[in-house]
Amino acid sequence: MTNTTTARQPSAIDAVATDYFKELLKLSPEFATSLGLPGSESGYSDYSPAGTAAQVAAAGVALAALGTLQPVDAVDDITLSAMRERLGLEIEIANTHRAELNNIASPAQELRAIFDLMPQENAQDYAFIADRMHNLPAAMDGYIASLRDAAARGLVSASRQVKIVITQGRDYAKDGGFFDSLAAAGAETASELGERLSAGAQLSKAAYVKLADVLENELLTLAPEKDAVGREYYSLMSRRFLGAAVDLEETYAWGVQELANIIAEQERVADQVSPGASITEAKAILNADTTRQLKGTEALQAWMQEKSDAAIQALAGTHFDIPAPMDKIQCMIAPTQEGGIYYTGPSEDFSRPGRMWWSVPAGEDQFTTWAELTTVYHEGVPGHHLQIATAVLASDTLNDWRRHACWTSGHGEGWALYAERLMFDLGFLSDPGDYMGMLDAQRMRAARVVFDIGVHLELEIPEAWGTGTWDSESGFAFLEKNLDISAGQLEFEFTRYLGWPGQAPAYKVGQRLWEQIRDERSAREGDDFDLKAFHSQALKVGSVGLDTLKEALLS
Repeated sequence: MTNTTTARQPSAIDAVATDYFKELLKLSPEFATSLGLPGSESGYSDYSPAGTAAQVAAAGVALAALGTLQPVDAVDDITLSAMRERLGLEIEIANTHRAELNNIASPAQELRAIFDLMPQENAQDYAFIADRMHNLPAAMDGYIASLRDAAARGLVSASRQVKIVITQGRDYAKDGGFFDSLAAAGAETASELGERLSAGAQLSKAAYVKLADVLENELLTLAPEKDAVGREYYSLMSRRFLGAAVDLEETYAWGVQELANIIAEQERVADQVSPGASITEAKAILNADTTRQLKGTEALQAWMQEKSDAAIQALAGTHFDIPAPMDKIQCMIAPTQEGGIYYTGPSEDFSRPGRMWWSVPAGEDQFTTWAELTTVYHEGVPGHHLQIATAVLASDTLNDWRRHACWTSGHGEGWALYAERLMFDLGFLSDPGDYMGMLDAQRMRAARVVFDIGVHLELEIPEAWGTGTWDSESGFAFLEKNLDISAGQLEFEFTRYLGWPGQAPAYKVGQRLWEQIRDERSAREGDDFDLKAFHSQALKVGSVGLDTLKEALLS
């Protein structure tokens, strides 16, 4: 799909990027599924050490080809910078990539999660689902081989992560669980596939039981009790998620001060909710307000959709460019109960729209709109949906690698937090309750900077929060004081930060860098600065690393 503007002629650098993108599609059928591209509907990546070697080889070929080329325009400049940074880092971390094990973003979850993105409308759709379930055991064997290979090299995740994935794996494999439910739904649509779907479900369940057994019987005895990963590994992961190298001590100190500033602002807003009220008292008042309550996931889904649609209508043409077909977003309750809220992008042709997913922990069915409205803006518009759909639609300018394969958390999550603050600036969160909710979300992200860097680097605890150096126990107590979420969500988030080092701070640090870039542009241009034009230009760059984004917008 192309825009109506004159298409830019692809360059030699674009050709290298496109060839690399095509190779990624061959290496990762799941990636093709996530983009809605046909031809790889039932396959899996090679999760074994050989698969990692193939990915590294592909990145090396692309970098070698780029070494002989010169950019022909500003678009090429950005592509060259982005590919050298992203691919070079991929090669650097290759020896740890397939050893990843955590509760949210490791192959242990990804092997199952790809089914969420597969169409489930007709017999052909469920035939692909059946085939992929039959292919899951081989993919799991490859992953297990990589875990064993990493363990032989002394790379084993902390025991906390091993234990949670054991629990998740057995949950995925339980009778009547995810795979059985998926097979049953397929049999209702295409009864002739019932036997194959059922067999595929049994194979998939057995694969997850095998993973859980290997983790319990082999890796758990090797796994360190200590959660902190140390400076060397953390620095590498920080670069991975930011696309920029930051001074970790300076960023930690900034996070401490930013947290203090947000708490002070919450205290001011609490007084607006009820004169003299503390933050806790103000939240209790908001929680007791029946006009701010939702009961059940159906009400949550309908409210999410209503607010998302209203944001698109209000912002399109005024503060952002939101042309069709990216003016549609679908809000969904996720088929899992693990906690977390996330976004998945549209297919290449937008036949599958961008989707906001809410994974509601078991037993939770009461929701408060004041606390959640800012999240709708974060995941939807002007957050991830606007960001990702803009890049997908920019086929007249960007090559396929730039549009689909270059994703950096600091850019993406930093933009989404930037979008939350922007919605307050634009008046969409002016209600004291909704503003308190946005501040609570910002507080959580600032606390994560302090927790993540502090615990993994074992830094000194700030005076306001205790004494000594950070460890997991003191970190959990700190999160309890700063993350106003359910017990299930808190446990999930705590485990996530410990097992996915460097990712959580990318939200707030990314927001900081986005705001620094905007403010520098504004200072340079003075009265000529156009915020809408800045946003349009910035989003059309795509999700590059933040050092590359700075080059693109300030050079």
